[in-house]
Amino acid sequence: MILCTLPSHQFHSMSSTEIIHHNPAMEEIFVPFRGIKNDIKGRLLCYKQDWSGGLAAGIRILAPTTYIFFASAIPVISFGEQLERNTDGALTAVQTLASTALCGIIHSVLGGQPLLILGVAEPTVLMYTFMFNFAKDRQDLGPQLFLAWTGWVCVWTALLLFLLAILGACSLINRFTRLAGELFGLLIAMLFMQQAVRGVVEEFRIPKRENAMDTAFLPSWRFGNGMFALVLSFGLLLTALKSRKARSWRFGTGSLRGFIADYGVPLMVLVWTAVSYIPTNDAPRGIPRRLFSPNPWSPGAYSNWTVILDMGKVPPLYIMGAFIPATMIAVLYYFDHSVASQLAQQKEFNLKKPSCYHYDLLLLGILTLICGLVGIPPSNGVIPQSPMHTKSLATLKQQLLRNKLVSTARDSIRKNANLSQLYQRMQDAYAEMQTPLVYQTPSALRLKELKESTVQQAYRNGYMDAPVDATIFDVDNDIDDLLPVEVKEQRLSNLLQALMVGGCVAAMPILKMIPTSVLWGYFAYMAIESLPGNQFWERILLLFTAPSRRFMVLEKYHATFIETVPFRAMAFFTLFQTFYLLLCFGITWIPVAGVLFPLLIMLLIPVRQYCLPRFFKGAHLQDLDAAEYEEAPAISYNLPFEYQGTGQQAQDGGELLDEMMTRSRGEIRHERSPRVTSSRQSKSPRAELKSMYCPRQAPSLSPRIEEIKLEKSPSVSPKFREMRESPNQRTTSLGQTSREKGPSHP
Repeated sequence: MILCTLPSHQFHSMSSTEIIHHNPAMEEIFVPFRGIKNDIKGRLLCYKQDWSGGLAAGIRILAPTTYIFFASAIPVISFGEQLERNTDGALTAVQTLASTALCGIIHSVLGGQPLLILGVAEPTVLMYTFMFNFAKDRQDLGPQLFLAWTGWVCVWTALLLFLLAILGACSLINRFTRLAGELFGLLIAMLFMQQAVRGVVEEFRIPKRENAMDTAFLPSWRFGNGMFALVLSFGLLLTALKSRKARSWRFGTGSLRGFIADYGVPLMVLVWTAVSYIPTNDAPRGIPRRLFSPNPWSPGAYSNWTVILDMGKVPPLYIMGAFIPATMIAVLYYFDHSVASQLAQQKEFNLKKPSCYHYDLLLLGILTLICGLVGIPPSNGVIPQSPMHTKSLATLKQQLLRNKLVSTARDSIRKNANLSQLYQRMQDAYAEMQTPLVYQTPSALRLKELKESTVQQAYRNGYMDAPVDATIFDVDNDIDDLLPVEVKEQRLSNLLQALMVGGCVAAMPILKMIPTSVLWGYFAYMAIESLPGNQFWERILLLFTAPSRRFMVLEKYHATFIETVPFRAMAFFTLFQTFYLLLCFGITWIPVAGVLFPLLIMLLIPVRQYCLPRFFKGAHLQDLDAAEYEEAPAISYNLPFEYQGTGQQAQDGGELLDEMMTRSRGEIRHERSPRVTSSRQSKSPRAELKSMYCPRQAPSLSPRIEEIKLEKSPSVSPKFREMRESPNQRTTSLGQTSREKGPSHP
């Protein structure tokens, strides 16, 4: 059979992902300087390739660059406007953009992990708001010395970050499992969605800094502004989500769909900004509301750059007292920066280059010190921008690999290659595009195996040694199933997006043309875009899935824990995570204590290690809290007709009628059978494909799959239950490979 002749990708060696997640430097706790030394040594070996890889991508690098630029710049602008209101103009969007650009440029050139995106985050805004409220009521500080005092806070923060990096405190990040990472990621998504909802609600109210007597703030016009804001926000949200999936559209050419998928989100920002100018002549000035920020050349906008001259005027008592907020900020940055880096290099991304937690934390201390001395809020690693950056580079890598494999496959088909030769040539082309590092052996990653349906069809039709054609291997559709997940690891996209953020400082008059409601829609888009791939979110959805519909999860690619973990254990684990998530979210509403929510996340280390094993089996915890996102193939759900009882059906009459009737005229939909002549009684290609044996659709089921299917109990007869409990029932080892050895699935 061809399965024996095709090369296998199931071999193991010390891969790059193991280097990332089993970094010796990360396992050394409190060994001074060792982690920093190992990080620098590892990254220097691939520093040249970080730049050459980005340059080799050519103009395609602009797609992830533009995508992450908007994801980074728009929240920073919004946070700057929030700081401007909370600090009476001491800090504005000019300062937040300058900090993001300055730290981003330095990190992209000198940083260890270039996939990490730096920016001013919401916790930093909360801390600076708290410090301003403290300073403005003190006669010996006041608003005049606020930035000078925050400079001393940044000095203490930098010293604490230096100490954490030198002692190897980042080794604790290894103990943050998927439980903590996904909970923190979902918390950030909730904060972004909260900001979006809060912003839309504010569109119906009068801003604090505006004159309530203006025409634009009359009740009727405020209501009109709010409704228009809803249109702009939801318009951007829906069109941005649709444009990201443009590659799967059936309309337009491939190049057009690819262009929309790569640049659709920033284009939608421009489109809905243009839509906001439609009622300009019919509405008073200020409708819709737009960004507010002084220009960088306005009087007083650049006074913070000389704040170092005023730091000597701060009383010694407040210099020492700055250590207290500095401690909270240092803990916050240590956790936020490290977890953002961890989420940007998750195991399922199959990264080849080593991590750099210790050195990056040391560099963050230097950047915090620089920002404090020039009077701008510091930047740190941000979520969800960092994992979004990695995902966009994974898409870029897939495009480059796909183009190479499509060219190879078409050339092989023109040369009348059989299926085995075609697969081998594509495997060789894939290997050619892998550029191992100087200290690595060639990557263990290879193409996935051919789909079972393709192999079975070739074997069934006698095409084993015959030339391949489109009926056996569809070049346009089947190649995507062969590609493993890979990331284009380089520094160029991070540098370019940081330079573009810096350009926004000079382009502030243009940025002020963007409606604030477009920002709220983009916040909601970022929150929703961060959810796919989060198993915590998928389990929440599963809890709300009707028992009679849970089998539908199996009909698509799904996480392996669905097959291996009982639903009861899965539900209790998810409810625990949900309770803890709501607890962390509730603390963020407390004005002062809100900045301490990272401490709750850090408490998950002892909770996961000592408490959860008392309530869950070790095997179940291992599957629910796995380091890698593992998926199982789709399994068809087709109970034999004779096993279906006469009770409640899976679909009610209305649902069946909806499937049978056309939507436009209400006619009954009929399937036209293929024409069969008297001279040739053969099956149609569609019927032949349906009747073809495929291992994924075999009737043998794992115990967990049977449990899910039998949850639809009313439609399963007692006879079928007896057959299920019979000892002669054959089961596969699907979902049991980590617990007991058994015969492999045929």
